[in-house]
Amino acid sequence: MKKRWLSKGTVGYFILVVGCFAIAMTAGWSSFANRVDGDAYDLMFRLNPPQAASSRAIVLAIDDPTLNAMGGMRNIRTILAEALEKLAPARPKLVAIDLILADKQDPAEDARLDNAFQNTLNLILATELSDGAWENPQPRFTKWAVALGHALADQQSRDGVTRQIPLEAAGNHERRWALALEAFRIDRSVKRIVESLDDLDVGGVIIPARYAQGRPLRIRFVRDGIPRLSLKELLETPALVERFRNKAVFLGVYSNNAARDRVVTPFGDRGVAGVEVNAQAFDTLERGDFFVDASISTVLAFCTVVAVLAGLIFAYLSGWLAYLLGAALLLTAHMVPFILFHRQIVFPYFAPLSSAWLTVAGAAIYQHFVVRRELRQSEDERTRYRQAIDFFKHEMRTPLTAIQGSSELIGRYNLNDDKRKQIANMINSESKRLARMIQTFLDIERLSDGQMELKSEPIDGRDLVQSCLERVRPLAERKSIALHLDGELEGAMRGDRELMEYAIYNLLTNAVKYSLPNTEILVASRPDGQQLRLSIKDQGMGMDDKELKKIFQRFYRTKRAEASGEIGSGIGLSIVDQIVQHHGGHMEVTSEPGKGSCFTVIAPALQYVKLKGEL
Repeated sequence: MKKRWLSKGTVGYFILVVGCFAIAMTAGWSSFANRVDGDAYDLMFRLNPPQAASSRAIVLAIDDPTLNAMGGMRNIRTILAEALEKLAPARPKLVAIDLILADKQDPAEDARLDNAFQNTLNLILATELSDGAWENPQPRFTKWAVALGHALADQQSRDGVTRQIPLEAAGNHERRWALALEAFRIDRSVKRIVESLDDLDVGGVIIPARYAQGRPLRIRFVRDGIPRLSLKELLETPALVERFRNKAVFLGVYSNNAARDRVVTPFGDRGVAGVEVNAQAFDTLERGDFFVDASISTVLAFCTVVAVLAGLIFAYLSGWLAYLLGAALLLTAHMVPFILFHRQIVFPYFAPLSSAWLTVAGAAIYQHFVVRRELRQSEDERTRYRQAIDFFKHEMRTPLTAIQGSSELIGRYNLNDDKRKQIANMINSESKRLARMIQTFLDIERLSDGQMELKSEPIDGRDLVQSCLERVRPLAERKSIALHLDGELEGAMRGDRELMEYAIYNLLTNAVKYSLPNTEILVASRPDGQQLRLSIKDQGMGMDDKELKKIFQRFYRTKRAEASGEIGSGIGLSIVDQIVQHHGGHMEVTSEPGKGSCFTVIAPALQYVKLKGEL
């Protein structure tokens, strides 16, 4: 069953849940969220490492011992030439050199390197972007290369961990594929890479790399790394060259001191060389072990579903069941990224988490406070209802006692006609009084539940007021209270005349009850634009602002009632307010302690009602 508080606070509840969702989504794409997503990715990566497999890639490392033995970085081109000369007998499938050879150096060294390039099969050279332009190798070297690939494997992420590399980069109206991708293309003997917006096709191998942001490829780093051999070891043991036969060789500097392309992997390994990252990217392509990033629309859809479920759970359920389902929703938001990662789908961690936590917490807090408020209201209403019942029990005793006693007198004694007539009149009067009390009590319940059917008929303001004045005039005369009309009675409305008479009569009797003797009551009826205003102004005790806020509550009795000694149920004004509301109007009350009160019924005028075709 739909809860009562939802019907009253739907708009506020909806705004709260939407607000929590908006905050969650804003936070989900912040720099802090990126850091959390990165840390979560690294954790999931370590929990789900790729299966180790024999790799076609191998790294020939120009490490610190090699540099120390061969004269350091100033002799790098001689070192490269000697490395290629030692590799030549093994005839590797390809050689990718992760060094930028853009400037001219010693002619003899360049000549030797040029000759080594000429004798190298499937040579791939590195290039890089510098100030928006490509820094390519010297033309004398480029002519021997089957491809140029950008060496952006060491490009740092926001938090310093290399998780992916761009497979393409563009600058100065020229585009280059990644060194690892070109090596993979050559290894597959493919002439051209087929592109689409969502992927790349290299000889039948579909690489999920979206066109946006340089077609990023998440590298599936192998924990033990790519097989690596130091150039110094190869020079000292020439027989080791057989390890490079028919392999994809990645040749580059692997020094902690000379190289500036040291990176951190998701495994937490520090100081991994860029040439190693390129080799790992090639290995990922060669194994076809790809991750796919979830689209933004998918993430938004999931977060929206989480927010909607959180809102529905606490809108329609309460207690332990709501909190249990809320906890299950939070657990689901925590687990979904891990489950999808196991299926090679990278799903952001922070966005669904923040969406779940904020909406669940917001909805739960809202329900907690609303339920507590409703509980207090229910307790207050129950107390007032009990007081009203006690009042009715007390009030009913009088007419019931009179009826019971009178009936016993008639049955026990032989009374004359006058006495019988007097007792019969009293029984009739008391029974009518009892019926009115019961009817009044029932009317407020029927109005509250919307079970009372309203008539629709024209009601003239003058006739309505005059008929009520005639009924209340005897009560006013007993207290020497004068009833005056404040101007001419004008205007008309449409509605249930009987109910409206009840409302006006109730306001008039209250005015008489709570007015001092020898005062006056002013009654007015006048149209005001599209409204009819029926006002009753007394010179009674008046009320303060605190009381004015409560006078239309059921069973609330004002201080003036207690001070005047008048005993009432406190439901009359509640019925009046509901009658006026059912006629499309509202009550307006002005009052000051010691200066009297003015109750005004404001309802749609007859002409306006006709135009709208409403009651």
